[in-house]
Amino acid sequence: MVATDNEILHAQLRGFFSEKLSVEISSVDANLIQTGILDSLALVELLAYVEKEFETEISLDDIDIEDFHSIARIAEYVN
Repeated sequence: MVATDNEILHAQLRGFFSEKLSVEISSVDANLIQTGILDSLALVELLAYVEKEFETEISLDDIDIEDFHSIARIAEYVN
């Protein structure tokens, strides 16, 4: 079975949370904010990671926190 682009993105993002924040995410749909995984400091680290890893620029004025509620939503944002 060949991994889809979304599955690869999900794996990369899970790797970020595991390696940088020492947190295992059980589901790509888990709400990272409600569970307390994604606080303000973790969000800043995540934004820096996304900009570097996916070669994109994120304007703080354009951020909608809804786009960062879950790994699935972050992957949609990156795509």
